[in-house]
Formats: sequence, structure tokens, C-alpha cells
Amino acid sequence: MTANDRDTNDRGTNDRDTNDRGTVVTLDRVTVEYGTGDAAVRPLDGFSTSVPAGRLAILLGPSGCGKTTLLSCLAGLQRPTSGSIRVGDHEVTSLSAQQLTAYRRSMVGVVFQAFNLVPSLTAAENVMMPMLSAGVRRRAARERARELLSNVGLAERVSHRPGMLSGGQMQRVAIARALALDPALVVADEPTANLDHVQVEAVLRIIRSLTSRGRTVIISTHDHRLLPLADQVIDMSPDRSGVTEAVVDTFLAIGDELFAEGEVAHHIYVVESGRLDLTRAGSTIGVVEPGEVFGEMGPTFTLPRSATATALEPSRVTGYSLAEFTRRFGEEELRRLVGRWS
Repeated sequence: MTANDRDTNDRGTNDRDTNDRGTVVTLDRVTVEYGTGDAAVRPLDGFSTSVPAGRLAILLGPSGCGKTTLLSCLAGLQRPTSGSIRVGDHEVTSLSAQQLTAYRRSMVGVVFQAFNLVPSLTAAENVMMPMLSAGVRRRAARERARELLSNVGLAERVSHRPGMLSGGQMQRVAIARALALDPALVVADEPTANLDHVQVEAVLRIIRSLTSRGRTVIISTHDHRLLPLADQVIDMSPDRSGVTEAVVDTFLAIGDELFAEGEVAHHIYVVESGRLDLTRAGSTIGVVEPGEVFGEMGPTFTLPRSATATALEPSRVTGYSLAEFTRRFGEEELRRLVGRWS
């Protein structure tokens, strides 16, 4: 799905211009540590990445790799032990307790895995809660809640309590609640984990639409069905967490191997000089020349290398992390590369 294909169903009453809503998210060497000494556990250990404004980024990795911890830090619900988190103009890690409260209220919407709806309140009342807490008048909050619920396909369920809703419907209420104050950043923790395959389709469509008007969306998941929705995939698997060098220059002699089939992929490469042979199962599948880009599939979709790259002559290649490649060359170039025929 391209940017032009995205739905804009989550537009609310506030029609602020996209240019005013762009929110870049940057994490620099973020560490979260529990315990001390030999008993210390670090779900995040020097983790760095960035997400451009108006993009949907997916945190992919197994349980325990730090996805939920990272979202909690982004939402201002938890402070990292060290490192820096910047969301737009906000240096989140340096905010006071009072400033964090204002940040959570105005800048970020959270979609919890377990929905976290109040059982005794209707769908509309659940969506109204953050608005009422922020001082929005009850009548305006109710109108906004009804509009948001209609936008996620629940116009007929505004008066239903959570116990009367399916899992997919409760998730959509949770998404509407996260959008109540029109946040610039939305974070969602495993938004499809508790849904069956029928319910997932509606939620996936809504998730993709959330980036309208420049909103930045970061989602944690095990669910590979979400990958085609993403503008950016951030691999948090244990063997790939932490800092990946943004730019790496590599010089190869004849016969030197840049990477091997089956290896974990960290960088997208540009040939600066020389030529490299790409082989799969021992057979040549292509030769890359100066100026050509290769190796994009692994870092983009967290796949192992599908070929081996070996220098045919003295060569120099530059490797870019996924975030750095996107920053320098743009999302459209990455999509073009992914869409080309092998």
C-alpha cells in the first residue's frame, strides 16, 4: 500500500495542516536496566533508531526483546536508565514529572494490548475520558467520541459497554480513545494479538490510516501480517538489538566476502567502486556494478541474506542502516528497490 492509498477515516474535528504535525522520533543509545550486578536485566541496551515524521514503524521481535519497554518509554510511562528519547521538539527523557503529564496528554496516544477499557463505561464514555481529563467540555467530548467511533466503524456501538463488544470492536474503541486528543504520536502494543483473523482485517485498515496528516505511528508486534503496512521495520531480535552503525565503508580484495547467504542482514549497500558477484546456492544470480544498490530486502523485512556477495575485483562499498538509507535516499527509493525484479 502506498502513501496515496491510505485511508483518512481518522480525521477528527481538528484539521491542522500536515506540515504542523510532522513528528520525528529519535532514540539515542537508550538503555533500560532492572536490578543490579549479576542479576541486572537489560531489555534495552544502548538501542538507537529513528522514525521519520508521518511514518508507520513496526517493532518486530520475540517476547522479551524490549518492544513493550520501548513503547512505554516513548509514551512517557517509564524512564530509561540512560540514553535520550526525542519526540518532535520534546526531549522526553529530560522532562519533569509535571511536563511528562502534559506530554502524555497532548502528544501521545496509547493503544494497549489488553484494551484497558473501563467495563462500567460505554464505548463513547471510554473515548471521552482523556478529553474530559484534559478539560474538554462534556458536550464537545461526546460529539468527538461519536465521530471517532463512527470513523472506526462503531457508529452503532457508541452506547455499548465493553462486555457487549467483540475483541475487534474493543480494540477499535481503544484506537478511537488513543486519537481523542489528536496526538502527533500513536504507539500500539500488539494491537492484533487478541483478535481472530476476521477481526484483524478491520483493525489493520485502521492502523494503516493512522499516519494521515503527518501522525507518526509505532507498533510492536509478533504478527508478520503487519509487515506490508509498514513504512519502516525495526528489528529488535536479541542478536540484532542495540546500535547498528549508520554508515559503514568496506574495502574488499578479490575474493573477499561481504556477506554470506543466511546471515543476519544489517545494512543496505551501495557499490562505490569495483564489482561484486551475487551467488545463491553456489550459482551466480547477478553482478552489481558501481552506483548500484543491493541487499535491501534483509534489513527492510528482517530477513536473512538470500545470497552471498563476493568481490570480483578490488571494491569499495558503503553500507547504510535502514534508518540512515531512508533518511538519505527517501522512502520512495526504498520502495522502488523492494519492488524491482530480482
